[in-house]
Amino acid sequence: MIENWTKEFIIQRLLAITLLVVLFVLCFQVVQFFIVPALWAAILAYVTFPIYKFFHEKVKLSPSFSAAIMTMSISLMIGVPLVIGVFILQQEALSLISNLIYRIKVGYLDVPNSVKELPIIGQQVKDVLWRINKNPEGTLETFRLWVQSHLYYGKIAFDVVFSGLAKLGMALMTLFFFYRDGTSLVRQVRQALRNIIGNRIDGYIDSVGTTTRAVVYGIGLTALAQALLAGIGYYFSGAPSPILLTIVTFIIALIPFGTPFVWGGVSIWLLSQGHTVEGIGLALWGVLVISWVDNLIRPIVISGATKIPFIIIFIGVLGGLTAFGFVGLFIGPVVLAIGLAVWREWISQRKNEIFAPQEEVLLDSQILPITDKPEQL
Repeated sequence: MIENWTKEFIIQRLLAITLLVVLFVLCFQVVQFFIVPALWAAILAYVTFPIYKFFHEKVKLSPSFSAAIMTMSISLMIGVPLVIGVFILQQEALSLISNLIYRIKVGYLDVPNSVKELPIIGQQVKDVLWRINKNPEGTLETFRLWVQSHLYYGKIAFDVVFSGLAKLGMALMTLFFFYRDGTSLVRQVRQALRNIIGNRIDGYIDSVGTTTRAVVYGIGLTALAQALLAGIGYYFSGAPSPILLTIVTFIIALIPFGTPFVWGGVSIWLLSQGHTVEGIGLALWGVLVISWVDNLIRPIVISGATKIPFIIIFIGVLGGLTAFGFVGLFIGPVVLAIGLAVWREWISQRKNEIFAPQEEVLLDSQILPITDKPEQL
């Protein structure tokens, strides 16, 4: 009887576990598209939650109205620069294409002499330009056929852009509910994890919160400062579309040590166009000012607030970017921060064993009794 009951109990447990696994897989398939937008919304809600509390607790607005104000503000902060950047990029692209087609039609497509004098590819560039300028109509027809044969890639690019905009809209919609119901959601998650891990989860959650806020502020402030300083350099050096370049610099500056690729590329372009003073000046501005800000703000804000070595944060940022995409810039450091917190807790619990001095311990059984007389054989 007991044996039959035990088998039945085991079968029920196995069925329950199987159903839970199937349910988890199905739920993951349903919400897979919304995981990244939800993570972005959670990060934005967390770092700006004090402002929401100001509207809700100080101004005495309702939770829904306060959440609506915050969501609308974040939407404008993201949407306005995005629309301006897309408009400027469109205008620059149309101007570039129109100028390129005009030069091909009149048979005057050329590049700077510094490019044509390069030791390896210089002669090849001259040959290509000669063929293009010799037969402009044939070149335009070849270009037209090439575009028609590669329209599929345009569709792929359109799908990527549409998917990104859909995720952005989903993140902003989720952001509203995180503001309004975030406190209750955090309590539920904290209690669920406490039921599994115990009270130590409070320390882990505090570590996650501190790391997230420090990483977002450190990366965001560094990128903003570098973009503004780079924009000043672009403007005074006479670089084309300084506003667009500033926006691009801000995006690239979110990646550690990525800014030199932007202002360095602009400096090389200025030098190739014969603007030697401007190119060298922008390069010096980038080395002495823009990169110096990166080395100052990011380590102070992140390592100073989290008490975590900056190399851990650096590895977390790059590793998270590789593993999870752009949102990994913030997930990676948080994961390593949790791991470091667990490591420190384990060390503190066993520090008496790990750091105890090495002493020779003699067991009582190893101590020979002392007698006045030798043992009689």
